[in-house]
Amino acid sequence: QVQLVESGGGLVQPGGSLRLSCVVSGSISSIYAMAWYRQAPGKQRELVARITSRGVTNYRDSVKGRFTISRDNAKNTVYLQMTSLQPEDTAVYYCYVEVLTYDGARNYWGQGTQVTVAS
Repeated sequence: QVQLVESGGGLVQPGGSLRLSCVVSGSISSIYAMAWYRQAPGKQRELVARITSRGVTNYRDSVKGRFTISRDNAKNTVYLQMTSLQPEDTAVYYCYVEVLTYDGARNYWGQGTQVTVAS
């Protein structure tokens, strides 16, 4: 079994910052890519940022320059530092990982953490 535990969401005023964390645990051999997605009410889930095992990152255009994804391989953890948050960033944020388990390659989702940007 593989578990993803997210933390760091909450309510923040426009222009504020939050840092999301996602810890991966369980029977994994290695972690390939790690990513953050988000889903706002009535909208489809969308990729926010992704980081490969080699540290190569990519971001959706609307968050470039404001969000930073990083990972700590020793802790099996991925982070999303969010700054200059705007109301349109309000969504449930989901951690997503591509891992190698003893049963082969698998993908897993976290349970989601709510981020609300409002004054």
